[in-house]
Amino acid sequence: MRTHTLRSKRRRSALRTLAFLSPWLIGFGVFFAYPLIATVYFSFTQYDGFRPPVFNGLENWTYVFSQYRLFVPALENTLWFVVVMVGCRVVFGLGIGLLVIRIRTGGGVFRTLFYLPYLAPPVAASLAFVFLLNPGTGPVNSFLESAGLPAPGWFTDADWSRPALTALALWGIGDLMVIFTAALLDVPKEQYEAAELDGASAFQRFRFVTLPNIAPIVLFAVVTGVIQTTQYYTQPLVVGKVASGIIGGSGQQFEPGYPEKSTLTLPQLVYDLGFQRFDYGSAAVVALVLFALSMLFTAVLMRRRGGLIRVGD
Repeated sequence: MRTHTLRSKRRRSALRTLAFLSPWLIGFGVFFAYPLIATVYFSFTQYDGFRPPVFNGLENWTYVFSQYRLFVPALENTLWFVVVMVGCRVVFGLGIGLLVIRIRTGGGVFRTLFYLPYLAPPVAASLAFVFLLNPGTGPVNSFLESAGLPAPGWFTDADWSRPALTALALWGIGDLMVIFTAALLDVPKEQYEAAELDGASAFQRFRFVTLPNIAPIVLFAVVTGVIQTTQYYTQPLVVGKVASGIIGGSGQQFEPGYPEKSTLTLPQLVYDLGFQRFDYGSAAVVALVLFALSMLFTAVLMRRRGGLIRVGD
């Protein structure tokens, strides 16, 4: 009798736990598990969205990895953005955070000014940067030429398009600035005072006091930055279209990646394959590559977080 009572209590407890977890379980199943399983399934089929999918084995994988000429440039660009853009955003955001917490007068005004660009819609910000960096009429190149400095082609030059996109990302650094500012203000002042009494320099205080305290925030910024950058789609597509002179319209065909595939990213291939060529099988392959990259980078960062961001004990 006692054993039966214990089992009933455990069963009720398990059901109660499932009831509380059910909103998350439903959301996870509908919005993550099912789409992921469906994507894996479609990657092994020939499917155009109209006729029933037909199993074709590894044909889609072979086509994407060995025959689809846009895949390698898009993969290289995406990896470049993940490494360079995320690194620059984290360093720049931390630097701005360190700057604004030291401003005694008008600190709130400077925080607002640094945060405002982040609120600009991505399309509007991209259009503004294309016109500002226009090699012929843009004010940036006009200033560089008047100062006797070389004027790059920016979004019309394959060597400068990725750095220009990185500059656009740094312009909208307000989100990381706010996060790092909050973390820096939370560092105990007593530790800074103790370090000063020990004769630590400014760099040593930053290395042995600031970084260890904000290490979880740095990790958060890097991981979320990697995930966002692997989904980098709107800005490179807009700047490529505008810089090429093809804004859109009936009868106009535009292959993403202008100039010379330097602004091409993997999310653009998903759209190009799935919604322009109606090759959902190959689009699913590229989507799975994106998912694998995000998981790989996140797993490495989480596993190596001590060696990456802990600089002292």
